Amino acid sequence: MATAPADAFARLRAAGFVGAAIKMQDQDLPAAGHLVGVGEDEMHAIIDVESGGSGFDKLRRPKQLFEPHVFYRNLSGEKRTRAVSLGLAYEKWKPGNYPTDSYPRLAQALAIDERAACLSASWGLTQILGENYAQSGFASPQDMVVAMAASEGAQLTATVMLIKAMGLAANLKAHEWKLVARGWNGPSYAKNAYDDKLAARFAHWKAIPDTPWSPDQVVAQPIPAAPLPARDPVPIGTAKLPIPEPIPLGGARTDPTAAAIDKIQPVPVPTPVAPAEPKPGLLARMAERLRIAFPIKKV
Repeated sequence: MATAPADAFARLRAAGFVGAAIKMQDQDLPAAGHLVGVGEDEMHAIIDVESGGSGFDKLRRPKQLFEPHVFYRNLSGEKRTRAVSLGLAYEKWKPGNYPTDSYPRLAQALAIDERAACLSASWGLTQILGENYAQSGFASPQDMVVAMAASEGAQLTATVMLIKAMGLAANLKAHEWKLVARGWNGPSYAKNAYDDKLAARFAHWKAIPDTPWSPDQVVAQPIPAAPLPARDPVPIGTAKLPIPEPIPLGGARTDPTAAAIDKIQPVPVPTPVAPAEPKPGLLARMAERLRIAFPIKKV
């Protein structure tokens, strides 16, 4: 699983969630789709419906939607009471209760509980819910947010892994939009005509020539297979499922392989030696010898 440096999330938070924000390249989309057996049109459909086609907002932050009902189920006791009193948490999902910018809400939620706040927002090109961090290939929800801020390529990687973990690849390939919508958006998908929107965006992209690409081309960063899920992926609007214990950022490693790697000392890199400068007059003497050996004949 992808693990960010221990202070990476703190630094990203201090930077206002503005990371490298690298946009995807033309061939990233067909390459990602190939890994789940579909073309770029199917991937475009999900991306368009979830984020309007971009993984970052105008401030170069990863697109993010804070979900108060998810925050509610990730809190308890005094923290939940405080969040409810501030309007940051409520028990059941409410339609249309989203501000234009969710980052102020996220900032308030982070002040209450950092991990719960990251779990309770949807991120990036395909709006992956933080609760699905493990199925998307990350060791913690904070690590997932750090990756989302880095690049749309990382967002695509997480999307492919989650499609595999949810078992939606075959449905996506068969264009079974109702099943894709249910898996990605939850059982209430029909209220927003989510399946119809997916079908419409797929039809739009199907009419446009695909980016030239073939599986024989080298993919710079191959996307690994999804790990075995620690729990079922959680679409927006579903009942709370048990959440695995978090892996502490910067905590001690317990994996024997990782521990062995930690003991490996870096190989010292020799200091490069600059090439010796030619002796004074050397080139001049060589030129004179060539002139004598090969005199220019006058016509």
